[in-house]
Amino acid sequence: MYYTQTAKDTLNASYRFIESRFGSAAADKFILKTEHTIKLISANPFMFKASSFDQNVRIGFVTKHTAIFYQVVEQNINLLYFWDNRQETLIKS
Repeated sequence: MYYTQTAKDTLNASYRFIESRFGSAAADKFILKTEHTIKLISANPFMFKASSFDQNVRIGFVTKHTAIFYQVVEQNINLLYFWDNRQETLIKS
């Protein structure tokens, strides 16, 4: 499992946002849910759907508000970034 710098940055930003809005307990719970989702991805990399903008990028859901974008490359999983689902979409149809 490889975290890109963007994945690290967006995970930290999500944690800080949750912590500032809802407190440390909620932010820590978010990290536990993130770890759980990453374990699921590690066990079955293709369990989440491919994105509409790139078939090689998959979207795993951490919470109803947060998704993780990742890519499976040979035997490796690259965590690309975390996304707040309340934001405007990356690619418009």
